[in-house]
Amino acid sequence: MKRYLLFRVLRSILSIFLVTTLTYAVIYSLVPRKTIFQNDVNYGKLKAKPDELADYENTAFSKMGYIEYHTSKELKKEVGSSSSEKASSEQLEEKYQDWAKKNGWTLKQFPISKEYYATKDIPLVKRVVNFYANMIQIDHPWKVKDASNPDLKHSLRIENDELVGWALVGSGTQYKYQIYFNGQFPYIHQNIVHLNLGTSYPTFAGQAVTSIISGGQGKTESTETTFNDDFTARSSANIYLRQYQKTKNISSRDKRYFSDNYVITDTNYQDPSMIGTSFRMGAIAVVIAYAIGIPAAMLMARYKGKIPDKAGIAIVTVLISVPSLAFIYFFRFIGSSWFSLPDSFPALGAQDIRSYILPTVILGLLSVSGIVIWLRRYMIDQQSSDYVKFAKAKGLNAKEIARKHIFKNAAIPIVNGIPGSIIGAIAGATITETVFAAPGMGKMLPDAIITHNNPLVIAIVFVFTTVSVFSILAGDIAMALVDPRIKLSSGGK
Repeated sequence: MKRYLLFRVLRSILSIFLVTTLTYAVIYSLVPRKTIFQNDVNYGKLKAKPDELADYENTAFSKMGYIEYHTSKELKKEVGSSSSEKASSEQLEEKYQDWAKKNGWTLKQFPISKEYYATKDIPLVKRVVNFYANMIQIDHPWKVKDASNPDLKHSLRIENDELVGWALVGSGTQYKYQIYFNGQFPYIHQNIVHLNLGTSYPTFAGQAVTSIISGGQGKTESTETTFNDDFTARSSANIYLRQYQKTKNISSRDKRYFSDNYVITDTNYQDPSMIGTSFRMGAIAVVIAYAIGIPAAMLMARYKGKIPDKAGIAIVTVLISVPSLAFIYFFRFIGSSWFSLPDSFPALGAQDIRSYILPTVILGLLSVSGIVIWLRRYMIDQQSSDYVKFAKAKGLNAKEIARKHIFKNAAIPIVNGIPGSIIGAIAGATITETVFAAPGMGKMLPDAIITHNNPLVIAIVFVFTTVSVFSILAGDIAMALVDPRIKLSSGGK
């Protein structure tokens, strides 16, 4: 069993790698790189300043991994500034050209100042390698190198910290609190391992993609916080994510709030993160789908060919035939007109539970028809089984047979269908969140595609693929638990 699970996990990781790599290759090879500036306001403002525009373009391409870029200052330093200052323009150009040819760079000039700069395209294969090589960031006590703090200690210790309580506290680490506890799901948090999925551009420019997906949203949330030496102030600082700042860069304000070098903090926001919003709605939607689908399928199977079954088949047929987008708009109209629920998430915001009702319920209803069809067919097939005939011979009524015997065997397809429901919730969330303008990952995917935010597109594809692949793995494990005939030790047969 352990060997089978190991190989399944490895195959799952391989699947994630192949999907993400293919997405990366398609985006960075087939989509023209200039398209990233189409929705960049700053780019349009710089068109009257050719030098600044060229520098802005190359800096953006460099951050996104398209090229390596040396500014005029960096180029002089790389080639040798002392000799270049005394050389004529012809000698300087020749010197730069020789260096560029020798090292595989392209020498260029700014249109106005005529200063030289250099660029070097990064091959697609190298870009992919760099993406995966820098994906996993591990924090440790020797992570920080600070010449201005020679007395910096390198250690990990468990202590009752005055700000966060019991935690695994680091010194010399990038993050102070390596493991900590609080009242937010999943209650146990860590800063040891971080995913680096690139830097966002042009939307959320300069921010880490992972912080965009997993960070809070909306307005900042300030609370009374006790800092250094019992100093209390209203602050929106997230003290759980304190990061190291070099001693020479610490301000007097930082010293007032904190007693050490861990003065860099994130900001607390009122609304949950994109991934948190999608997870809440997706998880509840799956529960709703099964809460409706299972009883409906059992009722239809029990009264096969009768009014409940015929009515159920008619409803399911309509639900399947209607396009998802029309389905969403129809139930949105019903919910807003009959029940006075908001037809747009921002109308009441993330702090009001009514904002979640329509998108979550509709997302769940999208999966009901598939569950009903599959489970009804399976339960009808089971009605002709020998164990059902034996139960009838014992005098059990139809209700008892359906509930105590057929449903237990029907748990197998129910469990088998859960991964598909999760994947369906992910796919449905893309449409549902877009229609309701819900600030989740489903809405962010088409938004990122429209704005040509390539790093964010790849990151969301990576997250969705990971959830889908491992939900299938979890479904197989659950199948082995509910069906004793399946043995993972024999390859899942």
